[in-house]
Amino acid sequence: MLDALAHAEQAARTARDAVAEAESAQREADSHLRQAEGAAATAREARAGAEARLAGARERLAETAARLTDATGETPETLAPGAADSEFSALSSQELERRLDEARLTRERLGAVNLRADTEAQELEAERARLAREHDELVEAVARLRKAVDTLSREGRARLLDAFEVVDRHFQTLFSALFGGGRAELALTENDDPLEAGLEIYACPPGKKMETMSLMSGGEQALTATALIFAVFLANPAPVCVLDEVDAPLDDANVDRFCSMLEEMRSMTDTRFLVITHNPVTMSRMDRLFGVTMGERGVSQLVSVNLRAAEAMLAAE
Repeated sequence: MLDALAHAEQAARTARDAVAEAESAQREADSHLRQAEGAAATAREARAGAEARLAGARERLAETAARLTDATGETPETLAPGAADSEFSALSSQELERRLDEARLTRERLGAVNLRADTEAQELEAERARLAREHDELVEAVARLRKAVDTLSREGRARLLDAFEVVDRHFQTLFSALFGGGRAELALTENDDPLEAGLEIYACPPGKKMETMSLMSGGEQALTATALIFAVFLANPAPVCVLDEVDAPLDDANVDRFCSMLEEMRSMTDTRFLVITHNPVTMSRMDRLFGVTMGERGVSQLVSVNLRAAEAMLAAE
C-alpha cells in the first residue's frame, strides 16, 4: 500500500515536472512566435518600403529617360553604348540629374527653335560678304584719297612757296616805291608747314626800325596793305580790282604816291581799277569819274566824266 502510494507520488512529481517543462517550452515557443511575428512584420514593412522605393526609382528612371530623350533627342538605349566610355559613367545618379537639369535650363534660356535659322544664316553671310567687299573698297578708296591728298599737299606747298616768293619780291619793291625807301618782307609763322602757317608782315618805313604791321600808324598800314594787294595782283592779275576808300587815311603826299603806283600798276597789267574815293587829288588822277548829282531837289542823276577826253579837248583848243 505504502509502495503504491509512494509510486503514485513519484508519478505525480514526474507529471508535475513534465507539466512545468511543457509550460516552459510553451512559453519559449510563445516567445519565439512573437519574435517571428515581429520579424515577419518588420520584413513586411521593409518589403513595402522597398516596393515603394522601387516604384519611386522606376518613376524617376522613366522621368529621367523622358528628360534625357527630350534634351538629346535620343533614347537611353541609343545613348548607352557611348555613355559607358564617357566622363559621365563615373557620376552618381544625383549628379547626373543635376547636370541634366542644368542642361535643360540652359536650353530653355536659349529660347524657341528658329526654323528659319539656316535661311537667316545664309542671308547674314551674304550681307557680311557684301559689307566686307564694301569695306575693302572703302579702304582702297581711302588709300587712294590719302595718296591724292599727299600729292596735292606736296604740290600745294611747292606752289604756295613759289607764289609766296613772287609776292614777297613784288611786295618789297612796291613798298619801297610807295614809301620812297625803306624795306619790308613777308614771313610764314607759327608752323613749319606752309599750308598750316600764318602770315606776318614786317615793314620798316624810312627812318624807322623794322616792326610788324600791327604796330604801324593808320596811314602806314594803309600804304603797306596797298603794296601787298598790288604785289598779289602782279603775281596773279585779276580783270577787275575795287579799292574802297583806300586813300582815306593818307595825307596828300601819300595820296600822290598811291595814285602814281596805281598808274604804274595799270600800265603793267590789264586790270581795271575801280576806286571809290572822296579825295579830290585821287579823283583828279583818274581816267573817268562816276558820281551822283541832284540837279533838281529830290531827283538824283548819275554823271560820268571822261577826264582824259576832257584833257585832250583842252589841249586841242
